[in-house]
Amino acid sequence: MSGNSSIENRDYTLMIDKSSSMATSDDPDGKTRWQIAQESTLALAQKCEEIDPDGITVYVFSGAFKRYDNVTSGKVTKVYEENQPMGQTDLATVLQDAFDDYFKRKEAGTAKVNGETFLIITDGEPTDRKAVINLIMDAAQKVDREDELGISFIQVGTDKEATRFFKALDDDLEGVGAKFDIVDTVTVDDMNGMPLTDVLLNALID
Repeated sequence: MSGNSSIENRDYTLMIDKSSSMATSDDPDGKTRWQIAQESTLALAQKCEEIDPDGITVYVFSGAFKRYDNVTSGKVTKVYEENQPMGQTDLATVLQDAFDDYFKRKEAGTAKVNGETFLIITDGEPTDRKAVINLIMDAAQKVDREDELGISFIQVGTDKEATRFFKALDDDLEGVGAKFDIVDTVTVDDMNGMPLTDVLLNALID
């Protein structure tokens, strides 16, 4: 991985849905979606430390969001201790903050030269679908190249409506006028039993 320069000079932002349904367990071992997300966040932070020593940005979101900057593997436990699943999936406000931050850094010349990757772990359809679509369309118009900004939705639940929504973001945005296809979606069916940790690490290098 260390030989891949396109992932090395790049920033990574992880957004974790903490809506109440993340307390659900679909796992044969009885772990909740929230516990699985924690294990996967730790693995992701450890991998990112190899390529981006200043840590990753982590958001946790439901009705409101919290943002944690420069999260290294040693800080992951603290993030999860301070948050528990509750509320609904309001995705637009957290996306807005992350996009604003990226484009502000880009304008100031402080963004990494290879851009940024957003990895979004969620289990349900956002309450603010139209706002989410508009934000992603706007961001797709602002980037200079397709790989500058990547958004990976990783759906850890089995909500079929949510699956359709995230797949549409992946497949249809260019058809309705987006300059670039900056969205990738991984559903439970796509995972095919693969652990979330592996899915996240694959999204990192995709």
